[in-house]
Amino acid sequence: MSADGDLAHANARRKGLRIALAVAVGFTWSVLSGAIIPFLGPLFAAQFLISSSRPLQLKQALGMAILIVVAGALLQAVAVLTGDRPAVLLLLLGLLYFVCFYLQANGKGGGAIFLVLVVAVMVPLLTVLNRDLGDSILSILVQGVVSGAILMWIAHAVIPDRGSADVQAPAPAANPRAARYAAANAIILLIAVLACLTRNGLATAIVIPITVASLLSQLDVIASARAAFGLVLVNLLGGVAASVAFAFLQVRPTTPTLFVLVLLAGLVFGGRAALSNPAAKLYAGALTIFLILFGTGVSPLPGSAAESFATRVNYILIAIAYTIFMMALLWPGPRRSAEDRVPSMKRL
Repeated sequence: MSADGDLAHANARRKGLRIALAVAVGFTWSVLSGAIIPFLGPLFAAQFLISSSRPLQLKQALGMAILIVVAGALLQAVAVLTGDRPAVLLLLLGLLYFVCFYLQANGKGGGAIFLVLVVAVMVPLLTVLNRDLGDSILSILVQGVVSGAILMWIAHAVIPDRGSADVQAPAPAANPRAARYAAANAIILLIAVLACLTRNGLATAIVIPITVASLLSQLDVIASARAAFGLVLVNLLGGVAASVAFAFLQVRPTTPTLFVLVLLAGLVFGGRAALSNPAAKLYAGALTIFLILFGTGVSPLPGSAAESFATRVNYILIAIAYTIFMMALLWPGPRRSAEDRVPSMKRL
């Protein structure tokens, strides 16, 4: 058992190294190649690597790419056709968000569900707020998925696991209140998207709903109250790390500096996201926030000045506060057991 534990710990460390290597190489290459959304490929790679210690097979990667591209194409068509009918667009988006959160609440779909949520946030905002960029969103998604899969395979080739592969976790039991949680989460995310659709400034506005989607995807609905403080603290840490990294990059705007900064963030957050403990999901969310925030800061999109980056940090704080407040308002309270209800019935 001790040998098995040492092997599992060693493989978890190697998984963290794979995540850090993939995001650092992918992010640096995206910036050097002039990618409009440099965090997309590294974000996809991180999700692929975090969700499983085994590399995706070619047919699985193709299936993931087809799923994301088809979802993006449908969302783009819906956004164009309902541009003058925002109520219809919001209704369809709310339905899609509900389905995604319902699957998440029942432990189904894996990392693909979060990627679909990211696409379902990005595509409508890009299509409605920036038509020129919205026209090329499908090619951007294809590049992101393909580069994410390639980064995943390279990371596994460079840093393979030792010994036997990880044991598959048992399938989680169905959540009896999954529909209520999914409905609440869909409303929370939809309000955030609506707020961004009514504001100008695509480069900063997109940070808010993606952060909200990331936060809602992190919490275990069974222990949400106890996890709330850790959720805020760890995700704030991701935003602070992105701010510090951006400040260092402003002082030394070189490629090695960029690579090292992202590598360090990948080691800190990705290394903890690779561990088999409840906090791993929070650190995966912190890595997501770091990549998105730092990526929008160095992207060629409009508004990449330092003061705009400071505004995005404030948006992260607003998104976290908004999400926690709305969860407290809309999420169903803890379910009382039959034993808890008996004394109340006797008093009646």
